[in-house]
Amino acid sequence: MLDGKILIEIRKAGFVNKGAELMLHAVLEKMRQEYPDAKFVMEARFDAPYEKRALLGLYQKPRLSILGFQLGVLFKLVPCGIKKKLGIVDDLDIDIVIDAAGFSYGDEWGVMNSQELAKSSKRWKKNGTTVILLPQAFGPFNGSEIQQYIKEAIGNAELVFARERTSYEYLVDVVGEYSSFKIAPDFTNLIKGEVPKDFDTTNCKFCLVPNSRMVDKTSNEQSEAYLPFMIRCVKYLLDKGQKPFILVHEGANDLMLAEAMNKAVGGSLPVVNETNPLKIKGILGRCEGTIGSRFHGLVSALSQGVPSLGTGWSHKYQILFDDYGFSEGLLDVNCSEQELHKKLDMLIEIQSKEKIKATILRNSKNLKVQSERMWEEVWSVLGE
Repeated sequence: MLDGKILIEIRKAGFVNKGAELMLHAVLEKMRQEYPDAKFVMEARFDAPYEKRALLGLYQKPRLSILGFQLGVLFKLVPCGIKKKLGIVDDLDIDIVIDAAGFSYGDEWGVMNSQELAKSSKRWKKNGTTVILLPQAFGPFNGSEIQQYIKEAIGNAELVFARERTSYEYLVDVVGEYSSFKIAPDFTNLIKGEVPKDFDTTNCKFCLVPNSRMVDKTSNEQSEAYLPFMIRCVKYLLDKGQKPFILVHEGANDLMLAEAMNKAVGGSLPVVNETNPLKIKGILGRCEGTIGSRFHGLVSALSQGVPSLGTGWSHKYQILFDDYGFSEGLLDVNCSEQELHKKLDMLIEIQSKEKIKATILRNSKNLKVQSERMWEEVWSVLGE
């Protein structure tokens, strides 16, 4: 605790990408409603700059590792008065750890993330800190080393939410059944977006959201086909008078894809490079349709009933479309021109678009109920 106030650390959500930042906002919104007097903490990392943390009123937990030695522990030697003035807290003072990684633990990311979680959770368990892993994608875990680390980490957590059945089964295959294992959807579906005052709703109707991960996380065949696929989408939407525009959901690599797409059609498309994740969600909510490759961009659109098509590089994308009752919305970047036009027409033609929208909204309502239940389970554990 800090000055008698509960200290809550939010892990992994942050400023690495707009999905992580949206999760941070979603966690803070709910936790502050339930614990209005609590103090919130985030690790002081290079990808979580002080200026952004300060704007959200977040205290900082030192974390600096050199040659495997954790120098953050040296801050224990700093007098409490100085730490208080600097907004610095010790790991041992934290009461609750909320992990909102999204997708960090599995073969795709190597051993390091799972190893760090195992070591940290062991320390927290010993200290009496409550650890909760919010809905996220897990696995697969094929190596013996990563399996051992995830067993240790999960065994030290009071509550673990897989975002879908596949992730749940990956965990159970390695760890076995735990009463603390639950399934709940991505929780950013509850947070409201903000439409920027300068957003051009007249000329920006159909949104395309590129993702550089479709280039560096897929097979060579898919990687090479991705940009041409997105360009095919742009050209068809232009031909159909749909007023497409490109939304840059992440940083420089996504921007490069956006510029290449725009160049391919003569530089005529609006390219929106918004940095506020709440405004990104607001923009997506005003669209007639989307074609997205960023997971949280798709969640933001689908949760608001916006008919969407997507491409993906992990199991979480297909399951997301399944959850919204529109499994045919996930596209193969190597699909034929005929199939692509057929799918796009589903989002363009009024009758089919309205049918899809009704399906998505119906499932969105149910998923939001599940997210609210997830938070109720969190409150129940924290209240024990």
